[in-house]
Amino acid sequence: MSSDVALSELGVPGPFPRSEFHHPLDRQWLHYAFLSPGSGHAVISNLSVLGAEHQVVGAPEGWAPQRMAILLVHDPVHGWSSSQFNAVQPDRPWSAFRLPHPHATPDGFAVAAAAGSPAVDLTLSRTSRPCTSQCAPFAGDQFLRWQSEPGVRGRGTLRTPQGEVVRDVVGYHERVRGRWSWPDLGGWVFGFANAPSGGEDAESGDEQGPPPWSVVFTLIQPERPVDAVTGSVMLWRRGRMVRHFPRRRLEVAVHGELDRDRVVLVPPLAAVLATAPAPVVPRRLVISACLGADRLLLDFEAFTAARIANPSETSLRPFSVHELLGPCTVHGVVSGEPVDFRADGIVEFAGGAGD
Repeated sequence: MSSDVALSELGVPGPFPRSEFHHPLDRQWLHYAFLSPGSGHAVISNLSVLGAEHQVVGAPEGWAPQRMAILLVHDPVHGWSSSQFNAVQPDRPWSAFRLPHPHATPDGFAVAAAAGSPAVDLTLSRTSRPCTSQCAPFAGDQFLRWQSEPGVRGRGTLRTPQGEVVRDVVGYHERVRGRWSWPDLGGWVFGFANAPSGGEDAESGDEQGPPPWSVVFTLIQPERPVDAVTGSVMLWRRGRMVRHFPRRRLEVAVHGELDRDRVVLVPPLAAVLATAPAPVVPRRLVISACLGADRLLLDFEAFTAARIANPSETSLRPFSVHELLGPCTVHGVVSGEPVDFRADGIVEFAGGAGD
């Protein structure tokens, strides 16, 4: 198939539409989050393309975008290890949003700290289908557009300063694009959980197929305008999204505080940002969603967190993104079918570093 035919019949190869960066706050962002069932290992990586601070002679449209990447690996014994923001990433990173992209087609995903550790070398494949794209406008001309896909499976090597292990992983992938600064974005809560395969909930016990259930939730809380708050809870059944609960049908509550000794500041050079003391990190998050006769309750309890101190584009204060690990209990009823599972999950809490 020629490239012209592929573009006309399948859409832009992706993972993002072809568009130039015209503003320093323009960005594209690929997010990866994986858990190793039963072992306690976790992998989180963000690969970003950011607008340049100033025009560059000879660059397309006068702007030269910059690429950034960070990798976090959690070991159940030794805890978190992290790259700087200059992790080595592939020129063409794996993404479920590339076209064409048949299901169960494995491909490589390798990201490593410039120092060599931590690093991951995984073979990933999609088992599910994405949700519809969602958009949140705020703060004048800023906006955030994202699309999620759970049920990504893989296997490969995880390297930390303590050594290498080979693990199966299952998790989540997301693409985000838009124009925003961290302070104007305000706070957000995001998370996911994939139900374990096997047992009564699985269709055939297939460890390589889609999870029996997957849930993804988002809550974006810009400071302005006051009605810019948006969010959702989405539920997948064996790889297909079966329910989308909108923001007006959600209630969110937090309880308790995660012990600050369980919150690790990353990347290693975060101290040079004069990062303020850690803000309070909620230990427990409960989200309830209801739409007609359908209802879901998500109960997440964190046991550890990595606090990523992101430089702010518009002020001297950094912006914190907390990656939390812990068990998540999900139960409810959707389309008359009971939903009831417990699995490890990952939650992001974000907000001002000094708040």
